Amino acid sequence: MKNKRFIYKSLSVLLLAGATFGAVSCNDSNLEDVKNTGTFDTENYFKNEEQSFSGLVAVYDLLRKYSGGFENDVTFFNAASDDFYSGGGSSTDGAGIQGMSNFTINPIIMPASYWRDYYQGIARANLLVDRIPNATMNDQTRKRFVAEAKTLRSLYYFELVRMFGKVPLILKPIKSNDDYYNIPQATVAEIYNQIQSDILASISDLPMTTGGAEKGRITQGTARAILGKIYLYNKKFSDAAAQFELVNGTPGGTSQYGYKLVANYADLWVIDNKFTTESILEVMHTNKGNSDWSFWGSGKDEGNSVNQMIGIISYGKVVPPAGAPANNAPEMVSGWGFNPMTEDLFNFMQGDPRLEATVFNAKKLVQDGKITYSAGYKDTGYFLNKFMPREADKSNLPGTTELNFRQNYMAIRLADTYLMEAEALNASGTRAQALLDAVRARVGLASVPVSMQAIKDERRRELAGEGHRFFDLVRWGDAPAKLGTRGFTAGKNEILPIPFNELTNTALVQNPNY
Repeated sequence: MKNKRFIYKSLSVLLLAGATFGAVSCNDSNLEDVKNTGTFDTENYFKNEEQSFSGLVAVYDLLRKYSGGFENDVTFFNAASDDFYSGGGSSTDGAGIQGMSNFTINPIIMPASYWRDYYQGIARANLLVDRIPNATMNDQTRKRFVAEAKTLRSLYYFELVRMFGKVPLILKPIKSNDDYYNIPQATVAEIYNQIQSDILASISDLPMTTGGAEKGRITQGTARAILGKIYLYNKKFSDAAAQFELVNGTPGGTSQYGYKLVANYADLWVIDNKFTTESILEVMHTNKGNSDWSFWGSGKDEGNSVNQMIGIISYGKVVPPAGAPANNAPEMVSGWGFNPMTEDLFNFMQGDPRLEATVFNAKKLVQDGKITYSAGYKDTGYFLNKFMPREADKSNLPGTTELNFRQNYMAIRLADTYLMEAEALNASGTRAQALLDAVRARVGLASVPVSMQAIKDERRRELAGEGHRFFDLVRWGDAPAKLGTRGFTAGKNEILPIPFNELTNTALVQNPNY
């Protein structure tokens, strides 16, 4: 009997599950409340603009994979870098994240959601693109919806290809179970060619900028930044540099899309500073979904899970003796202790103006008699301050506190694209120098000669804990040297194993050495 775990499980459920997610608006009250009854008929939907928009919102929903649910990209890939450990309560707390951190990851413990969730987004995009030509709506709006869906589909394929390498390339809704089992993996080159051409064809149908209730939707600038990143990973450096230059504009200035570095680096991590001028692709989280344990991680919850996961276990402030000065330690929510920072990163950050915004030094607070906490697995006393859960940021709405943090996650921001452009320019020349200088000048650092090593060092400090480091090391070929002591094996761990249940009775072939 054929395995029933297939990519397009219950398309009707996948299409609209959690379709009210606020990824497309900083005012989630503007979103339509689309109910999923479990009897959704895809053949008779997408009849008008309202229905098509609800389907588009469902495509955006999967952006939450970056920072929502226990199996989110940020904590998973932080754990695989040289900057953070897996952490958690013990060495068995989350088999997948533990296996990723020590590179014992295998098809059995590989979380299926990293395959399944992105294919859910692709399924929703395919269904929208397939049905929307027959919808009654303005042609310009129709083209924009298709362009957004194709750009998101390309992004989801990019995440799949850099995680798993060869994956099935599916661009239309699957008609039956049998169709799925015979779909082979496309080559990496085929996938890159498809997603590059899809974004190129979509850019002209996207708006230059958005505002108001449309903040967070894909714009021309967003699409070009995604395309530039795809080109960079595909080693098409001149094409990457060209796209990034259009996004970045004059280094340190305001680009044609309105992007500009935020003056104060620490302001990027203030929980209600959503959609700043530095944000290019932002995943929205809200407490208005009243997320609870009964549906956490199912795609319907809307809180930022990184906050709770990286929080300090049993955090508490020490009550000072009578007459002693007040304890000025921060008021924090206790968390689960994932992603403790390595001493290597802590030492590397010393003397950098971004240190305080990046590192929460619990070790010193304990030494000063200001806090207590319980050491988790691989505890170092250093934690990621960017996403630390603060008492002031707790939700005051119904729903579980731990699951309703509303801090957004910037999947792509301007400092990132500055440094990627400098890299694509072969880390040389006056423009590459200006891009590097702008990132450093924002935090008050003097210019250093541009070089590939200077760019690598700047990315490590600027983007610490944002989920990029593992992929940077792999792209640069530095992973074996930096992660070898963790168990990283060259020729194997650059990509992940395909989850076991996705392979059974299909045409899929497991990745090498797994």
